[in-house]
Amino acid sequence: MVYAYANIIVTAPESLAAYKEKAGDALSKHGGRVVQATPQQTVLEGTRSEMGLGAILEFETAEAAKSWINDPELAEVHALRRGAGKSTVTLMA
Repeated sequence: MVYAYANIIVTAPESLAAYKEKAGDALSKHGGRVVQATPQQTVLEGTRSEMGLGAILEFETAEAAKSWINDPELAEVHALRRGAGKSTVTLMA
């Protein structure tokens, strides 16, 4: 298994709500799932200038995660996430 960390600094809650409706199906298309998602994040060491809604995503392989983020059929779904605010997705593999 590999994991990705997604963080969204939400500025458009309506876009985030629309994203949440479609995100699960988009992830499962590539064998992914949300392990944990929360706006309650605590920095244990170091500093971060911004924190938002954080999520840990799980995929079977790094290739599956890359397929999810690059799937042209999911461009509209990813656009909703990006439209919700500042979005960062980091692959941990």
